Amino acid sequence: MHILLSGIVGSTAYGLAHAGSDIDRLGLFAAPTTDLHGLHRPAESHVTTAPDHTLHEAAKWCRLALAGNPTASELVWLTDDLYEVRTAFGDELIGIRRSFLGAGPVRRAYLGYAAQQFRKLTTRDPADPAARARAAKHARHLVRLVEQGLALHESGGITIRLADPERVRALGERYAARPEEAVELLAAAEARFDRPGLLPESPDEAPAEAWLRRVRAAHLAAAA
Repeated sequence: MHILLSGIVGSTAYGLAHAGSDIDRLGLFAAPTTDLHGLHRPAESHVTTAPDHTLHEAAKWCRLALAGNPTASELVWLTDDLYEVRTAFGDELIGIRRSFLGAGPVRRAYLGYAAQQFRKLTTRDPADPAARARAAKHARHLVRLVEQGLALHESGGITIRLADPERVRALGERYAARPEEAVELLAAAEARFDRPGLLPESPDEAPAEAWLRRVRAAHLAAAA
């Protein structure tokens, strides 16, 4: 496995971490090109929970990013201090990061993930004493996804670090206690997404395709 780019993501990157928070890591790797030629393809993702580390194969990461996946996309928008592995191919990927963005996929992904968090709020068991803590976490992610998605739609770029983490925490507690109030947040977000933004309607696959072909060529030679 050749790791091309890896960094610290999640609550640490957002500014929402507290003393007991886990450190989440995300990265992408290149499988040896010859391994892609056989009957059985290698695993496209490797996930561990102790520590929390997710690695996606280069092609899978590109597909996720082109679909607007918020978690995958943030890897190429981290601040420099959060990267732990950064190769020449990783730098190239950061250089073409805007080509992965499209208004349609961004809207569907960010609002879709926010709606998932809202459903978790409304389907929790009130009798479960641990449910409130989980609800607050889901609510924080709901607020974060809405705000980051709208900022992306309206500015054309992803800002990972939240401008006011304490406000997001406070909103998380509020929506955890009264999930019905988040309906207005989601409705307002949809209305803002309806307005013209700075993203092209669809991502441009050509730079990702060219980058991936260079990765494959390099890792074919490495395996020879």
